[in-house]
Amino acid sequence: MAGSREAVQHQVPVIPAPAEPGLFSKVSVGRISEIIVEQIRLLMRQGQLRPGDRLPPERDLCERFGVSRVTVREALRMLESSGLVEIRVGARGGAFVTAPSSDRVGEGLTDLLSLSVITTTDITEIRMVLETGIVPLVCERATEEDLAGLDDICQQAEAALAAGEYPVDLSMEFHLRVAQATHNPAIAMMVKSFCEPLLMTRREADGPRMLVADPATREHRQFTAAVRRRDAGRAAAIMRGHLESKVLRVSA
Repeated sequence: MAGSREAVQHQVPVIPAPAEPGLFSKVSVGRISEIIVEQIRLLMRQGQLRPGDRLPPERDLCERFGVSRVTVREALRMLESSGLVEIRVGARGGAFVTAPSSDRVGEGLTDLLSLSVITTTDITEIRMVLETGIVPLVCERATEEDLAGLDDICQQAEAALAAGEYPVDLSMEFHLRVAQATHNPAIAMMVKSFCEPLLMTRREADGPRMLVADPATREHRQFTAAVRRRDAGRAAAIMRGHLESKVLRVSA
């Protein structure tokens, strides 16, 4: 029984210790919740608060900042909406620092699209500059696993087209896998942030499934073959033509 008890105890997750008391200072001017948010953002940038760290409980934050619980909760909601903290409920809950992702950038671009501040053509032209520019890195760094992943997406696309339908996600997945083949997380994040708004826009306009032209799928095949040969010039030309056709169609 003792051994069983020890095994159960060993499985209890370790709760990260709260951030050090001296990290926060009282605020008293302006929109106080925004000042609190900026303090916490600065601590994250300086590395004093890292992903996985738990912020102090609300009561402690109120005392450290010298503000009401309502103000602290507003600041935490702002941080959560920005994707900088995750609010967990329950006995082991609290506000935990999270790692930034491209999701928030994509959501911001989607809002700009919906407000007609920028157009789908604008974003596609940015993709043309970015995605043709990364081709030399893709040809240099793509592994057999990367190439197999691109082949698999092409096979799925061909099967879907044969059935008379095509998930819009597959087209974007191909481009994201190409970016991932650079093995540079910053590039992958940027490509994702520009691809996702177009995908969301097409989902809203056409629903989750649409039929795309055969040339797009063939171009994906041709691009993958050029990367496999490490022919950066040919691969870049294929990608450029592929994206130029998207600009003309204003298509994702």
